[in-house]
Amino acid sequence: MAASAPRSGNYEQLKGELSRLYPGMSPQLQRIATFALEHPQDMALDTVATLARGVGVQPSAMVRFAQALGYDGFSELQRVFRGRLVERSNTYPGLRNYRERIEAFRAGQQRSGPGGVLAQFVADGIASLEQLHEQVAPGDLAAAAKELSNSKSIYVLGHRRSFPVAYYIAYALNQLELEAHLLDSVGGMLKEPARQIGPKDALIVISFKNYTPEVVEVAQACHARKVPVIAITDNALSPLARAARVCFQIEEKTSKPFRMLVAPMCLAQALVVALGEQISK
Repeated sequence: MAASAPRSGNYEQLKGELSRLYPGMSPQLQRIATFALEHPQDMALDTVATLARGVGVQPSAMVRFAQALGYDGFSELQRVFRGRLVERSNTYPGLRNYRERIEAFRAGQQRSGPGGVLAQFVADGIASLEQLHEQVAPGDLAAAAKELSNSKSIYVLGHRRSFPVAYYIAYALNQLELEAHLLDSVGGMLKEPARQIGPKDALIVISFKNYTPEVVEVAQACHARKVPVIAITDNALSPLARAARVCFQIEEKTSKPFRMLVAPMCLAQALVVALGEQISK
């Protein structure tokens, strides 16, 4: 990929640029891009050699990655990630120290058994919610609520670990007396009802890595038919991001053995309440 003039002056712009360029990148650069969005703090603070070892590439590949995004070198790209840390610190004072306390708690945890498991999940859940507060822009919630309020019918889709989130959203929307439908694949009948979704409807879709192929396919097909798609996923490189009119990105380290549902469920509740406020105006 030929280098171009730098376009991304901040982290949010960089995520959009990565989403745009990702399909045309080599597999190696795609691996670096995925790592960068999953570990933005590491990208800000670690040396290029340390990061290269984490990705499993040569340091020169990290430099090529930066140049593919239009930067002169890796240090210029790293400044964007460092700018993200400064911005977070200014917007959420004390948050970084709080996370450090959580990490210290986890590192010093001596208990095992059920009590230790509970303590671990509580700590992970708190950290996940603190990140959610950073990652979800109020403007995106407002845009999603407005989009959904203008829809004739709302369809909700999420499989595997995302299914509880989808089920809750469909349940809560029905409690608001909206026409909401939970899409499932019982009897292999997912695609048939999905084809009935039209531009006057809306689709809420939830999927995280490893993305369920059937869910991605339905979201892309709806996008092609100009159906408003609201996505809850993990980062800007998700295949759902390119199909979504509004995309909520809940960044989460995938190295954990168990991925949390705390943040997606909290976001789902916030989205339902925001929609309820929108339709009551």
